[in-house]
Amino acid sequence: MIDPNGNLLIAKSDKDLFLVPKMSNRHGLVAGATGTGKTITLQSMAETFSSIGVPVVMADVKGDLSGIAKAGGGNPKVTARVEELKLEGHTPFAFPVCFWDIFGEQGHPLKTTISEMGPLLLSRLLNLNDVQSGVLTLVFKIADDNGLLLLDLKDLRKMLEFVGEHRDEFTNEYGNVSSASIGSIQRGLLTLEEQGADKFFAEPALDIMDFIQTDGKGKGVLNIIAADKLMLSPGLYSTFLLWLLSELFEQLPEAGDLDKPKLVFFFDEAHLLFNEAPKALLEKIEQVVRLVRSKGVGIYFVTQNPIDIPETVLGQLGNRVQHALRAFTPRDQRAVKSAAETFRPNPAFKVEEAITELGVGVALVSFLDEKGIPGIVELAKIVPPQSQIGPILPDERNRIIRSSVIYGVYEKLIDRESAYEILQKKFAAEDAAEKAAAEQEEMLKQQKQQQRTTQQSGGGVMGDLAKYAGRSLSRQVGSEIGRTLVRGLLGSLLAGAMGAAVKKRR
Repeated sequence: MIDPNGNLLIAKSDKDLFLVPKMSNRHGLVAGATGTGKTITLQSMAETFSSIGVPVVMADVKGDLSGIAKAGGGNPKVTARVEELKLEGHTPFAFPVCFWDIFGEQGHPLKTTISEMGPLLLSRLLNLNDVQSGVLTLVFKIADDNGLLLLDLKDLRKMLEFVGEHRDEFTNEYGNVSSASIGSIQRGLLTLEEQGADKFFAEPALDIMDFIQTDGKGKGVLNIIAADKLMLSPGLYSTFLLWLLSELFEQLPEAGDLDKPKLVFFFDEAHLLFNEAPKALLEKIEQVVRLVRSKGVGIYFVTQNPIDIPETVLGQLGNRVQHALRAFTPRDQRAVKSAAETFRPNPAFKVEEAITELGVGVALVSFLDEKGIPGIVELAKIVPPQSQIGPILPDERNRIIRSSVIYGVYEKLIDRESAYEILQKKFAAEDAAEKAAAEQEEMLKQQKQQQRTTQQSGGGVMGDLAKYAGRSLSRQVGSEIGRTLVRGLLGSLLAGAMGAAVKKRR
């Protein structure tokens, strides 16, 4: 609901508690234990942003935010809250929605490329150590230097194979390339593929401007990302949302101080973003949160416990809605105390005690005023949504998806020539060259063997012919000599004998 000044009514105590649009990009926090009403608060806040023409991006972790697309009504709890808070003009309303899904099952497919994700976020996604992250960064550098596009997982796998086979060559120019690290990254990619990431790393990649839309009536479109299945892979979920934030930061131009945000981003289950995150990544997150405000983007972290968020980030969240916290363990008690200390105190009650006693749909609320000063914390009841609480039917969801202006844009898969195809040709050429070289070597070996055999046997066939001709010639010459000798000998004998006979006859 909106007041005459355009401020957004979020909760009511003995007074109305408004979120000032031009302070909405100073970010915020919605915290509280399971079952205290965080999801309803998120839904109500998203509706109010949409009402003033501000698009919203939010992950549907539980699978029940799709009801925003359908007008509410008939819910007795909502009716009772409306009457209790005397909310005039609170009527059922259906808000414009665009459904998205990494797996392409419950919304338009959400895709990006390996190159756009980058080595830092991909290292986090693969849970790599510092050495392995360094090797992955080298692989990206080698791909860039050789004009090889890394678009999908098969591109990266082939690139890793290429670098692994030529690591001795690359080590001189780029530094040590560990074969063990290459193997670890390759195994991580197999695990990632089993989680369905092969559907995420593909083209066409998301155009972030498709998130910033309004409908024909000027309402901001609520981009709902199906995350109930995605949550089964917490690393993929948190890295994906962080990538979205990074894309918003890198692609949107500087906007300065606007009357209202260009876009509001709700990061549900925010603790997953910071779990076991390396220092370099935490610094990146802090930088994005600090600077994305100037791009006109407001970030609202939704989590069970405020201490799940690093102080460097928590200190930048000016608008806060704190639902009940439990204090069963020492850690819970520290969380309650820490949460109480972040509020500007209210002399009417003790904040630390109130946090543990809040009912469902009741919260401690503090928003920035028009000058950016945090308001005194108030114990208030959250304004209920105007849309349906709970999911819509699958058929209703499918109708909305098919009627979207971007339907068909992301549904068709594109697989253009990239690192995989180029390296595949290179490997094929190398194999052909190696085969030809091997055949040539074998031929030379056979020729040498033949020559040796020829030398040992006197010259092969021609040698045999020469020998045969020699033997024949020898026989012929021998015969001629023999005949000459015989003729000579016999001639002499015969001549002598014939001479004696003649003399005798005489």
